[in-house]
Parts: sequence; structure tokens; C-alpha cells
Amino acid sequence: MPLASGSGDESGISHTQFPASSRACPVWIGAVNRRLIVLLLMLGGAAITVAGGWSDSSHLAAASKASSVQRVIPLHPTYSHDVAPILYTNCVQCHQPGGSGPMSLVTYEDAKRYARQMAFVTAKRIMPPWLPDPKTVAFADQLQLTEEEITILARWAEQGAPAGNLAQAPPPPKLATGWQGGKPDLILQAPPGYVLPAQGTDVYHNFIFGVPVTSTHYVRAVEIHPGDPKVTHHANLLIDRNHSARRMQARHPGPGPGFDGMDVEMESDVFEPEGHFIYWKPGIPIWVEPENMTWQLSPGTDLVLNIHMRPSGTPVPIRPTIGLFFSDQKPSLNPMLLQLDGDDQLNIPAGASDFQVADDFKLPLAVRVYAVYPHAHYLGKRLAAYATLPDGSRKWLLLIPHWDPAWQGIYRYRKPVLLPAGSVVSMRYTYDNSKQNPRNPHHPPQPVMAGNMAMDEMAHLSLQVVTSSPPGGGDGRMVLQEALMRHKLQRDANDYAANYNLGALLLSRQEPAEAARHFEVAIAQRPNSATALNSLGAALLQLGRKQEAVQRLQQAVQADPDYLDARYNLASALAFTGQFAESAQQFEEVVKLRPNDADAEARLGSVLAALKDYNTAEAHLRRALSLDPNNQVAKDNLRLLEQVRNQTGGQPR
Repeated sequence: MPLASGSGDESGISHTQFPASSRACPVWIGAVNRRLIVLLLMLGGAAITVAGGWSDSSHLAAASKASSVQRVIPLHPTYSHDVAPILYTNCVQCHQPGGSGPMSLVTYEDAKRYARQMAFVTAKRIMPPWLPDPKTVAFADQLQLTEEEITILARWAEQGAPAGNLAQAPPPPKLATGWQGGKPDLILQAPPGYVLPAQGTDVYHNFIFGVPVTSTHYVRAVEIHPGDPKVTHHANLLIDRNHSARRMQARHPGPGPGFDGMDVEMESDVFEPEGHFIYWKPGIPIWVEPENMTWQLSPGTDLVLNIHMRPSGTPVPIRPTIGLFFSDQKPSLNPMLLQLDGDDQLNIPAGASDFQVADDFKLPLAVRVYAVYPHAHYLGKRLAAYATLPDGSRKWLLLIPHWDPAWQGIYRYRKPVLLPAGSVVSMRYTYDNSKQNPRNPHHPPQPVMAGNMAMDEMAHLSLQVVTSSPPGGGDGRMVLQEALMRHKLQRDANDYAANYNLGALLLSRQEPAEAARHFEVAIAQRPNSATALNSLGAALLQLGRKQEAVQRLQQAVQADPDYLDARYNLASALAFTGQFAESAQQFEEVVKLRPNDADAEARLGSVLAALKDYNTAEAHLRRALSLDPNNQVAKDNLRLLEQVRNQTGGQPR
């Protein structure tokens, strides 16, 4: 077996025969901005969708056509004949006992009590809450009353809310109690101990769920029970393949299980960008992914639930639960979340009522857009997104004429929107920082800039896309990722995440020199980033700059002693420089904290063999094979160890 230069000793043991390991490569960072905003304490609305993605769009078109047919407005509408169908279709998903709405509208007595309020908020189109302009883009979950339905509610309230023949009223819908999707295949519950305080501002808390699976599963749906919907504005579920959240929790623990924070960065040691909107807000039904767009859940993965809550005046224990529904179908389509933003332009003067930001990104290859998620805070006014196609025509992706952050959401297209290569995706957001903006949190208005707090602002547009195949083959997401990161760096050359992710991509393509330059820029922004230091160390190793690699990896371990992948890479680098005793100490720490790591066991055995501790080396090599019978490093070094023993008459040295 050939040995790496400078890595052998007279025994012939291949103590540093370390093939490319995922841990010698960078992790990928995905910044997920958590959302804010107040809950409007009037009426709650619900999006009515057919779970199941795009498998049958014909019924959606038919439903849209049917709803556009003009309805005869009765002169004397009654609850049983005219009002109950409207409420059952559009309102009771939130407005039911124990639901997120502040009152129930399930019974006639409930509806009569709030008849005039319903007439008012529907006439103003405050309820049901639907922000996008329905005439601009067709969404699968479009929720809006017709003019005829609004008139019926108004006329019914004016005439004293008559009941009609209640015996002839339609039966109320089956209310969402228990699991909407039936019994989940796996139920995860957060540990007890977190209590939402009675007073204070918006709270963002992250609950970490270890997933007890021993084999790979494919997830078709997730159902989130946030703990107490009355104090929960929304929740996002994040996939954490590298235990990033556990390290964040160790640095910033509590209160209770998990940790606070709006912004959560997920890291992965393989290129697996976020591709799914896994989301809960009051009233939305469970979303079932199309069969070809399930997502992979592997052993060792954590799920992180980021919940936005608002104190209600009394302490509230929060213990969320997640239900996972599995599929036998592997994904054939791998979506990616493409995010445009204008945060670097957000410096909104006090009193400005039409402050605009923009971003334009040219697609390097064709994509299909499945869903869109716009985001701004209290000063958002008009949010627009569109694509300019190569022929110069424009295709709308979203238009929200009157932004209300209390009702932000994910909007899924009735049919995927095809955008050819060369199309330019644009976002145009307008902000109102005047005293006329009723949601302006500052009185009097004051300058506002970008930030993660509720009083700051954001300008984000996230699109769920599936890419076409690149002309030369490969993963189209990597082509899109590179173009997007370079686009971000044109606007801000010091962007940490863009420099880091571009460096990670370059390193995966065996371009360590350029990768190292981007990692160095990232470290200049965050000198104590263990992730960036670890990846720079890996790039320096590829460049043969071993002592520099050791220095950077030591800094990574010092910045985060629990970052075992950095410790693993440090152990490897020390072995490459002939510092076997120091290398063994680092590998021993890894296997102590991660006892089922076959690669670490194999490499520890190799280093111990280099130190001529053959008996202990053999024990670790055999342990590696017990964990992974196909571990090639362990196999090769056991064979070489046997050769050494034969040469020395069977006596270990």
C-alpha cells in the first residue's frame, strides 16, 4: 500500500492512510431567518388546501372556475342556508374551541354573537387573511371570499342574524383534533421545562428533537403541534444533519430545554441545501409533499423547531410535538430554497413612506418554482416579485399590495412556474416608516436598518425551486448555489455565509486555493467561527500547508471544544505532520464522545500502530470493523499489522 509522503515508519503501518473523509471537507451553512410579528387579535383565518402537492391540479382549476360563477344573493339570508357554509369553509379551522382564533364560530349562537364584527372585517378584507393579489398569481391555497359572500354576511348581520331552519343546516366540518394526517409513523415530543414568560416582547425559542431512527427514512409530511396555538404566531422546522443546534445550545443554553434566537444557522458536511418549507401557522392544514419530493431523514439527524411566541399575560408551559409521516418513495426531485434579499439596502429614514429596495438575480439554468415565501417586518408596505424571461416578457411570482406581517405565509403555486435559463428573478419591496403606518413600532418614527429583532427590518424572498440538469451533468443545485453566492458577493464582498458557502463548494470541487481565500474572508468577519476555521484547515491540508492547517484546526477546537469534526481533522493533520502522540490524544477524545464512529476508531488504530502500540492498535481496528465491516482503512491496517507481526516472529513490539 502506498504511503503518504512523510507518513510512514519502518514498520510499514499505514498510520496516515486517510482517504477523503466528509469531515475533511467543509460544512455547508444555511442561514434561516426566523420571523417576527404580532398576532392580530380580531378574527383568525385558515388556508384551505388539498394536501398532496401537485399530483392533481385539475380540481384546483375547476374549483377556481366554480367560485368565479356569480352567486345569487338572497334577499333574506339565514345562518342555516347561507352563512354556515361560508363559515365552515373559511373560518372554523381557526375559530373553534381550543383553536388559534380568539373566539369560536362553530355554532349558530357563536356566529350570531359576532355577526356585525364578521361583516365589518370581511368587508374590509381583513378576514379571511390573504395577502397576495388573487388576480396576479394563482396559488393552490388561495383563500378569499367572493363579493357575493361578503354581501351575504353583511346583509345577514343587518337583518339581525336570523337562524333559519337549523335542522337543515349543513353538518359542521370535522374539526382538527388530534393528528390531521392520521397516526404518524414517528412522534417526537420536546422535553418538559420551558415556560413562556407572562410579559415581554416576542419570543423565539428553538426546541431540539433527536430522531431515534437506525436506518434512512423518507418523509412525506410533517405535522407540528406547537404546544399552545393561542400564544404561537408560527413555527419553522429545520433539518440539522450536523448537530449545529446542539452546539448553539451549549453556548447559549435555555431558558428550559433548547435556546432562544430568531436566526439559526444549519450546517452540514455534505451539500444538502434546504429545500422544503416545513412550517406551521394557525389554521393551515398538514402539507403532504408530492411523491417525488420527499426528503431524507438519516440516523443522527436532529430536527429543530423554531417557534415564534407572544406573551399573553400569564406564564404558559410550552411542550411542542412533531409527527412524521414516512414514505417508501425516494425523492427523484431535489428542491432548493433560492433566497433573494435587500437587507444591505435597508437604511430607512424616519418619515419615509415609500422607501424601496431591490434585488435581481439571473438564473444560470432553468428552474421550476413550486412555492414562495416573502418576508418583511412592521414597515413593509408593498411586496412584489417577478421574473423577466429571456424574450423580455414578465411573469409575476407574487404581488402583495398591502403587506401585513401578522398574516405572512408560504404560498404554493397551483402549477409549478417554469423559468428558462437566463431569466432574471426580481424582488421589489416598499417600506413605510411614516407615522401614518399603523404598524410602525416607533413613535415618533426613527431610522430603521436591517436586523434580526422585531424592531429592525428584513427584505427576503425565498423560492422553492427544482433545477434542470446542467449541460455537463451533475447537480444543478450546485450550479445555482455558486451563481447565487457570487451574486451576493458582488453586493457585499465580506458576506460571511456567501464566502463560506462558496468556499465549501470550491473545496468540494478540489479547488482548495480559491476556497481558502474565501474561508479567510469569512474568518475575518467571524474570527471565532469554528466552522470556518475547520474548513480552512481542511483546505490548507489539501494544499500541503500542514503546519498552517494544524494551527487553524487548533483554533477551531479552541473556539468550540465540542466540535468533534474539527477535533477529528486536527488529529488527522497532526498525524500528517508526524505528531502521532498528539494525534492519538485527539482521536481518543473523538471516540470517547462518539463511541460508534468507525472512521475515528480506524484512524486511532492506525496512529497507535505508528506509535508501535500494536495490541491497542489492533483492538481499535477490530472495533472499527465491528461498527463498519467494510471500513477499508481498518482492513488495510489490520493486514499490514499482521505482516509486521510475521516479520517479528509474532511478537508485538
